[in-house]
Amino acid sequence: MTEYTTVSIPKDLAERVEQTIEGTSFSSTSDLVRFLLRSIVIQHQKQGTLTEAEFDEITDQLRDLGYLE
Repeated sequence: MTEYTTVSIPKDLAERVEQTIEGTSFSSTSDLVRFLLRSIVIQHQKQGTLTEAEFDEITDQLRDLGYLE
């Protein structure tokens, strides 16, 4: 059985995420966050390390999508 933990994000961001995922295969904010975190972790594991430039690129992409301020 998978155990879970809670991650807090600002309510205004959660509302923006909910609007963003309308009409997508993501059924909740949690689904999207899990997908994004898995993607980052998988990329990191494949490359062995995540360079500062790669991290910055991911951060910029998430910011452009409205997930980061």
